Amino acid sequence: MSERIITFGEATREAMLEEMRADERVFVYGEDIAKQGGIFGQFAGMKDEFPERVLDTPISETALVGAGVGAAIAGAKPVIDLHFADFIGIAMDEVLNQMAKARYMFGGQATMSLVLRAPDGLMKHGAAQHSQSLETWFTNIPGIRVVVPSTPANGKQLLKAAIKDPNPVIYFENKGLFPVKGDVPEDLPPIDLSRAEVVREGADVTLVSYGLMLTKALAAADVARREYGVSVEVIDLRSITPLDMPTIYASVKKTGHLVIAHEAIKIGGVGGEIAARVAENHFDYLRGPVLRVGARFTPLPFSPVMEDFVLSGEKEILDAVLAAAGKSAVDGADGAAGRAGEAA
Repeated sequence: MSERIITFGEATREAMLEEMRADERVFVYGEDIAKQGGIFGQFAGMKDEFPERVLDTPISETALVGAGVGAAIAGAKPVIDLHFADFIGIAMDEVLNQMAKARYMFGGQATMSLVLRAPDGLMKHGAAQHSQSLETWFTNIPGIRVVVPSTPANGKQLLKAAIKDPNPVIYFENKGLFPVKGDVPEDLPPIDLSRAEVVREGADVTLVSYGLMLTKALAAADVARREYGVSVEVIDLRSITPLDMPTIYASVKKTGHLVIAHEAIKIGGVGGEIAARVAENHFDYLRGPVLRVGARFTPLPFSPVMEDFVLSGEKEILDAVLAAAGKSAVDGADGAAGRAGEAA
């Protein structure tokens, strides 16, 4: 079967069009998506086919989410584009107290099939207010699924599954993913929103990541294998609420070593939750400490040089993998492997 190479933005656009053609209850709205096609072009041309179901809105995140909650309760299936996840805090009451709790508080009588598309993560030169990774905020709110795609293919799969799901889903899509190209077959199979994927098998170290950071994790795994003889098993979480812990446990049982890498700040991140669950439930699987790779505890600067200083990348992941495998020492308490720079 020949490859079909398209961008992440094009893949998610296909997902939207396919679901809108299949179900007239699906509609999408947000700032600058109808005429402009979205800040990253991910909705380009969709209004031509669905002039009444692709809608521009005023700049009001509170109104966007509140209207979506009402539409979902009425039986529609809204997809809300937040423009930038950095401003999701403006709609926090609607997310926390309405979107997440409506089905529970109505005893299951209210539907809440709603998708919140939230572009997050680094935007080059975006500075402190346009380059944040806020997904961990929502992993402590019962009633919401949180998914994070990493490739054009699973970006399409996850978005289609999120639209079909009866629960509210926050779909965090890294801003840097939109131009990324990958193979997206015409006949992509459905995906389970709650399952992680072992994207590369290995024997020495388990490396867990998600989102755009997965690309850096795979690159680090390549170097570890080629230059140091370390076999790395790489897991793409895809979902961070719920976490597919059985897949992680099975891998750690095999390798005995665990590294978790994400673009978000290390403190309070998904990596800490995974490390805690492994330690609580299967400490006997571990042959060494769990290592985490994440951003420094500071707002992201405007300067590209300082962006690289604050965020972790392939080098920091490689350092952590080698340290876990006993191939090199970790600097200080956390060092490059932890991107610490702060008291934990």
